[in-house]
Amino acid sequence: MKKYDYVLVGSGLFAGVWAYLAGKKGKTCLVVEKRDHTGGNVYCEDMEGIHVHRYGAHIFHTSNREVWDFVNHLAEFNRYTNSPVANYKGEMYNMPFNMNTFSKMWGISTPQEAREMIDRQREKIKGEPQNLEEQAISLVGEDLYRKLVKGYTEKQWGRDCRDLPAFIIRRLPVRFTYDNNYFNDLYQGIPIGGYNVIIDKLFEGCDIETGTDYLKNKEYYDSLAETVVYTGTLDSYYGYCFGRLEYRSLRFETEILDMDNYQGVAVVNYTDRETPYTRIIEHKHFEFGTQPKTVITREYPADWQEGMEPYYPVNDERNQELYNRYARLAEKEKHVIFGGRLAEYKYYDMDKVIESALKRAGEYGLY
Repeated sequence: MKKYDYVLVGSGLFAGVWAYLAGKKGKTCLVVEKRDHTGGNVYCEDMEGIHVHRYGAHIFHTSNREVWDFVNHLAEFNRYTNSPVANYKGEMYNMPFNMNTFSKMWGISTPQEAREMIDRQREKIKGEPQNLEEQAISLVGEDLYRKLVKGYTEKQWGRDCRDLPAFIIRRLPVRFTYDNNYFNDLYQGIPIGGYNVIIDKLFEGCDIETGTDYLKNKEYYDSLAETVVYTGTLDSYYGYCFGRLEYRSLRFETEILDMDNYQGVAVVNYTDRETPYTRIIEHKHFEFGTQPKTVITREYPADWQEGMEPYYPVNDERNQELYNRYARLAEKEKHVIFGGRLAEYKYYDMDKVIESALKRAGEYGLY
């Protein structure tokens, strides 16, 4: 008999859902986490009585009622609605692109005027767009692209929009109503008390080892359980035998300010190329905080290197082909389950990670 039913490698949402469902079935779990805390990228720190999203803004949104019921069973959610603002050299625009954006940019007031303006500007792109710049202009026109897409995208990816493939921006949300709600999903909010409330519930009853690298002692941890649930990077699991998958990373600078309100909204995107960060997050606004001080985080995109956190997979043709080679190896594993954004080399919203975990757990009789 093995000591545990499952060894969970990583402690983000995929592993958390698995641990929670396994626990309900009387199964035992050991969590092995490289960081010094559980929760993966949704982990929050308490600063000045404010729940600070240490790894960037996490706003829960979904149209899946099953997933919404699942997370609300773990924590009560507030009514937060994501309505970010874009700052282009001091000019402030509502996001996503909607009638408030168009009215500010062009001094117009009707959907028909906005449509005509965009249609006129995108006529310059003839035939199939050859790069991201052409793709974006063909979707939203020249003005919106120049002020609100170009600089932000080039900072995010670290290269000129003309050198990026068109498929990265398959669509840009354009809304011909005065509606600043960024998401179209039915349900949206932030857990009251921060995401740690959910994380603590998910891993309740598990044995947890933080600050521990599973891959450095793989044979030992594999010997402890019948099954391993692995949520780390897939190429590192196989010792990079085919080469390394590429990621974009992020660097965060967090600061406590002696004022009650810095920018009046949780997220401001800086869309000019010259500002080195892509956005500033003011955390208290996620929970309508009234604390006397505030905490802001500047977010800087970075090329991923060994030792940094991998955030965004570079899902171009070369990397996808490389991932598929690793995925074929993973399919042959009999006692390892691979899941989550890193193991699946996929940019997942939180609800999609939970949806995926529920589905996989169901295949193993846990849900």
